[in-house]
Amino acid sequence: MFESYEKLNNQAIEHASKGEFTEAIACFKRAISIQNQNPMLWFNLGITYRDSGDMKAAYTALETSFTMDPYNDEVIETLADVCFHTNRLDEAFRYCVFGLNVNPYNSHIWNNMGVIYFNQKDFGAAEESFEQALTLNPYYYDALYNLRDTYSELNNSRGAAECNKKLKELRNNSRGGTYDR
Repeated sequence: MFESYEKLNNQAIEHASKGEFTEAIACFKRAISIQNQNPMLWFNLGITYRDSGDMKAAYTALETSFTMDPYNDEVIETLADVCFHTNRLDEAFRYCVFGLNVNPYNSHIWNNMGVIYFNQKDFGAAEESFEQALTLNPYYYDALYNLRDTYSELNNSRGAAECNKKLKELRNNSRGGTYDR
């Protein structure tokens, strides 16, 4: 019987969705052995490593995907996130800048950029980044949460209160539906 990388990819995603990371990784590796120049397979492997907690392997797989497809903003966004969570802040920042050049409408990259600025205590730049993320997606809970904290650091109590109000609305409305677009 012929084994296809598509079928293995789908099996791996199913395993990963159940938290069966060892099985998922094995499927992705087998799929990559069939088609090793497929950036989507490397990206999915990187996501699975990240979700399993193996950030070093996640970085390696994501870098491979990025090398093959350097203009995929989802790969760039995930690489920036992994770099941030492994304390490679300069590298995370470079990926965010590159990612925003690729797609300035990616609200997640704007949020990631804001988180980096916030951690560097550059609250003005963080504020601008979170506000840009919310301009692109007004229902982006994480960006709104981060903006509230940034406003608090900037002693903008009115802005923080407005964010709290919107966060409460999002929580209340999410019980009856979703705001994802």
